[in-house]
Amino acid sequence: MRAIEIIKPGAPEVLTPCERPVPAIKAGEVLIKVHSAGVNRPDVLQRTGNYPVPPGASDIPGLEVAGEIIDGDLGGSGFAKGDLVCALVQGGGYAEYCAAPVAQCLPVPKGWSALEAASLPETFFTVYSNIFDRARLAEGEILLVQGGSSGIGVTAIQMATALGHRVFATAGTDDKCRACESLGAERGINYRSEDFVEVVKSLTGGKGANVIIDMVAGDYVSREINCLADDGRIVVIALLGGSHGELNFGDIMRRRLTITGSTLRPRPVAFKQDIAQKLRQRIWPLLESGKIKPVIFKTFPLEQAADAHTLMESSTHVGKIMLQVL
Repeated sequence: MRAIEIIKPGAPEVLTPCERPVPAIKAGEVLIKVHSAGVNRPDVLQRTGNYPVPPGASDIPGLEVAGEIIDGDLGGSGFAKGDLVCALVQGGGYAEYCAAPVAQCLPVPKGWSALEAASLPETFFTVYSNIFDRARLAEGEILLVQGGSSGIGVTAIQMATALGHRVFATAGTDDKCRACESLGAERGINYRSEDFVEVVKSLTGGKGANVIIDMVAGDYVSREINCLADDGRIVVIALLGGSHGELNFGDIMRRRLTITGSTLRPRPVAFKQDIAQKLRQRIWPLLESGKIKPVIFKTFPLEQAADAHTLMESSTHVGKIMLQVL
């Protein structure tokens, strides 16, 4: 099969087209003929040598795909050979065929193309798990999304808005802020020219946000504490601003704040299966009704994965970057 491999850690040019054997599937897995695959920030980290491949996972990058089930362990899954699905995988997405745990497969939503569906798994599993399970965003609560124009950001804005929450989002340009607002954010905040703490506090009557999803970390966390409502929660899912920062623990104690975080890739299949079931019950109807829409910025042929990574690293995009395989 055609695939993209990382010949050594480095710049996008180390992503090289190659021929690989079709992956063997194990119990509980299906083989997907890949139509499309998503490009995500963890792929960039893997390419640069900063995100080790979990034991047993494919070294081929790519954490989400959509395509046709052509073989596998389908007993009790509700799926059959020939079904179109999207799937969260531990690796192997940049290829013509990909093995996926059947428990991490979801049907392509009605009215969505395979390309659009391939943009869902990585960000939707991540957002739902962190905002609704880990941070427990509850009815009537307010969400602040850091990095609102990213794949995670546009997912978080749309998902929380569709479920009835007030949402604020930060982005690096005025155009990106307006894009966040077009997706449902009440206010896009340009972090280069505005203080997100002051803006959120002013728009919430001094209360602040109940939950913040943070892809920056570093010195942002101390500012986010000032932006939280009492009993508020920060969930850190990436470290674009660094892994260290100073915190006022007195504030955390007095106002009963929670700072937590997670990574999804190394979690067991059973954990991801639970998220998949919640997505299918609670979120898939919103996709099929049009309340949540695909946000795809640009699509590249599989062989141009290096160009897709160059675009990802430029941070000029709004939404998802995709690879067309079939």
